[in-house]
Amino acid sequence: MKMVFRWYGNGNDSVSLDQIKHIPGVEGIVWALHDIPTGQEWPMEKIFEVKKQADEYGFHIEVVESVNIHEDIKLGLPTRDQYIENYKKTIEKLAKVGVKVICYNFMPVFDWIRTDLHKKLEDGSTALFYEKEKVEKMNPTELVDKISKNPDFTMPGWEPERLEHLSKLFEAYQNVTEEDLWHNLHYFLEQIIPVAERHDIKMAIHPDDPPWSVFGLPRIITNKENIKRLLSLVDHPYNGVTLCSGSLGANPENDVAEMVREFADRIPFAHIRNVKIYENGDFIETSHRTSDGSVDIYDIVRAYHENGFTGYVRPDHGRHIWGEECRPGYGLYDRALGIMYLWGIWDSLVRKEQEVVSC
Repeated sequence: MKMVFRWYGNGNDSVSLDQIKHIPGVEGIVWALHDIPTGQEWPMEKIFEVKKQADEYGFHIEVVESVNIHEDIKLGLPTRDQYIENYKKTIEKLAKVGVKVICYNFMPVFDWIRTDLHKKLEDGSTALFYEKEKVEKMNPTELVDKISKNPDFTMPGWEPERLEHLSKLFEAYQNVTEEDLWHNLHYFLEQIIPVAERHDIKMAIHPDDPPWSVFGLPRIITNKENIKRLLSLVDHPYNGVTLCSGSLGANPENDVAEMVREFADRIPFAHIRNVKIYENGDFIETSHRTSDGSVDIYDIVRAYHENGFTGYVRPDHGRHIWGEECRPGYGLYDRALGIMYLWGIWDSLVRKEQEVVSC
């Protein structure tokens, strides 16, 4: 596996490239142009700027997360074709700097939802928390006030241009069903995958977070059967999935390791993190260690190893520990610990395999 680390850019991240360089085994950064409004074509000069910054520290920039999908595409509006053309042009530009994977999602309005960005865990650290009952009773605008108005960092997935028109977006989705969303995703993929293949960039959809309908909005990338359907919409190796153990793992019915074993050849990019699920449906993000949460991280890594996985992996959300002030979920310390836990599992599996061969 190829270890990478998400980085939000100079001036927009509490973690520096110099600090990331100290983490063993990290080869590249996972990046995006967060200041470009969704739907616009990415400027080549800004892409080159990120490459130059990464080159200085010996990092590749082969994974982009995310080139976001404009809501008009998800809604299937006539204006979608222009936004799809912009997406194609961005793919062409990203190929020029060696990008190999584009992570994206097809979640209406909100990319991810939590009710508390700094919920305290038993050990005194804090983490992202989802309170089911609160979401069910909450007005979406309350959530916007809680999450989007972070004084220090932008919050990808909660871009101002979307949130300014929140009421209009909810109105637009009022009669959009899951089948409508599937149809609009199919339309997008039919146009994008040939371009992605031509430029040798794999498209990797991120599961919905959490993997169920929220605020009455349709969500479709939620379980094994739906991932299978997604991959069959355009049955092509360049149509893949960013398998996120944390997003899918929030539903205890999802066996993420089983998904790895079934879809391994269509997973160019993996997010690995743990969550602890409570009986009432709440969940909180924990350390990556298997015993700290409800997701079997060991079996997930073992599944990747068994299938000879050579794709990209990043530690996903971490706790906030040791007094670190950072973007919620994206500090340095706990994600670095997560990487070492993942490497520990991987290295032990490699050693065990070597011992079996030598016997």
